Amino acid sequence: MKQLFVLFILSLLFCSPLLAQNEDMQLAQQYAASGDNQKAADIYQKLYKQNNEAFYPYYINSLFTLKKFDEAEAITKKLMKKHPEQAEYIMKLAVIYEQQGNTDKATAIYDNILKNLPADNTAIVTTGMQFYQAGNNDYAIKTFQQGRKLLGNDAMFSQELLTLYRFKRDKANLTEEYLNFLPKNPGYINQAQNTLAGLYDGSADYAILKSALFKRIQKDPQQPIYADMLTWAFLQQKDFEQALNQALALNRRANNNDNSIFELCGTLVSNQAYDTAIRGYEYLVSKGKESDLYISSKVELINAKNLKVTSGKYLPADLLSLEQDYISLLTEFGKNRNTAFAMQKLANLQALKMHKYADAQKLLEEAIALPGISVQLMAHCKLDLGDIYLLNGKPWDATLLYSQVEKSMSNTDVGQDAKLRNAKLAYYTGDFVWAKGQLNVLKAATSQLIANDALNLQLLISDNTAADSAGNALKMYAHADLLIFAGEPEKALRTLDSIDKKFPNNTLNDDILMAKAKLFIGQKEYANAVTALKKIVETHPQDLWGDDAIFMLGDIYENNLNDKELAKTYYQKIITDYPGSLWLNEARKRFRVLRGDSADAS
Repeated sequence: MKQLFVLFILSLLFCSPLLAQNEDMQLAQQYAASGDNQKAADIYQKLYKQNNEAFYPYYINSLFTLKKFDEAEAITKKLMKKHPEQAEYIMKLAVIYEQQGNTDKATAIYDNILKNLPADNTAIVTTGMQFYQAGNNDYAIKTFQQGRKLLGNDAMFSQELLTLYRFKRDKANLTEEYLNFLPKNPGYINQAQNTLAGLYDGSADYAILKSALFKRIQKDPQQPIYADMLTWAFLQQKDFEQALNQALALNRRANNNDNSIFELCGTLVSNQAYDTAIRGYEYLVSKGKESDLYISSKVELINAKNLKVTSGKYLPADLLSLEQDYISLLTEFGKNRNTAFAMQKLANLQALKMHKYADAQKLLEEAIALPGISVQLMAHCKLDLGDIYLLNGKPWDATLLYSQVEKSMSNTDVGQDAKLRNAKLAYYTGDFVWAKGQLNVLKAATSQLIANDALNLQLLISDNTAADSAGNALKMYAHADLLIFAGEPEKALRTLDSIDKKFPNNTLNDDILMAKAKLFIGQKEYANAVTALKKIVETHPQDLWGDDAIFMLGDIYENNLNDKELAKTYYQKIITDYPGSLWLNEARKRFRVLRGDSADAS
């Protein structure tokens, strides 16, 4: 019992000063925060004298605030004498000289530290970090560069130098450091690309990178990382032809994995560089049936041709040629689980572009019955088959298939897509009450695209059944919507033009204009699309499609009509006038790119 009492007394003796110091520290911080720096300094001085070195940094910083540099210098020199082996105090003395404006003395100290830097890895890292913590990035960089010389290894301290160059936004040295680092550390290529993309300001920076890469490729043509970086640089500038050329050259030279070419072609397709993608897929197909990617490349080759043709105006002969390409592929490889996705693509072409509903239906039914087909692909085939039933006047059969997928794939994006298609079917057939109930649930869908589509359709129905509970004008508009989905743009336009004549004073004006604009864009009639979108902006700026119309105008002027200044104006309008728009982040990003900001500023 007596021992416990003694321990209790000792704990009180030790804890009391600590508690007091903590209270003093909090009080000093409060004084500093309120601008009473002298009172803060007085407390730090008291604490420093009580427990010398532990409170040195706080006391010195408070003296800096009060510009009492002589006092700071005297205290630091005392500690230097006491601890001559600790570079921390020497470094702080140099900082004091800098604060006084005596840069020559500070530089002399820094240079002396570098001069006496030992050939020891730990000492080099410690010194470099001390410079960094003191805010002296230039000398931190010099430390690591000197360390490389002392240790005779130019590959050391790369991570530290990469961090420092990035922090300084030193694009030239960061680029060179990455190009030195990547050959032995290829796993960092994505980090390098993301970092450089965030730092580079435009074509001039990419030109420097490409020049550096060409020089390195000449010296070391077998190093694949340089060719990969060069391909990436061309892609960043949307120089798709050169990106593919570079990738193909590397593939021929090193006979490396064809997957990189295949992935690049997918990127080209997503950027609508169809001709370039087609050339890439043709190269892979030319390698013959022995290639693991032969079938996939052949299918994607046809798909790229499909997108090229159907993204603009086309002739019946173009569609027949595409259809024959798919049929030839299925004849060559048969209908099996490996070609099921080609069957799905052909069925969509036949149904939505050629209106061969019977052929498309038969093909999808065959695909669904194939042994070994993936659950995901089967679900998509069922959804597409449901669409064909709908277009072929069999809505009951369509909803049965949609419901099957919704039940079997619940709580997935595919299941939510099935639910949305069921809601759209109800909308197309005029059952607006049931459609609204389904759409209300889908507003919380995990897929942002599905949630947005559901919200827009629900608002369309609500807005246009408020005054007309029967929704007669909306039923005609829904029929036009179905014609658009069926790939009947001329019939859809005629129907849209008839709504105002049959139902004057309806509330669908902005919806009709938006539907027309999308049809015109699909047919590459951009002038007509701009006219329709501008009318929405002028007459319905705060309605459902107001911000969509403005963003679409920016997109058309940027990517189709090549008027970057006008595009910038529309993106800025989203930022200033529509702060709650779903397009806000994308508009801000595009505006900054067009203005010439660096990517990481966004």
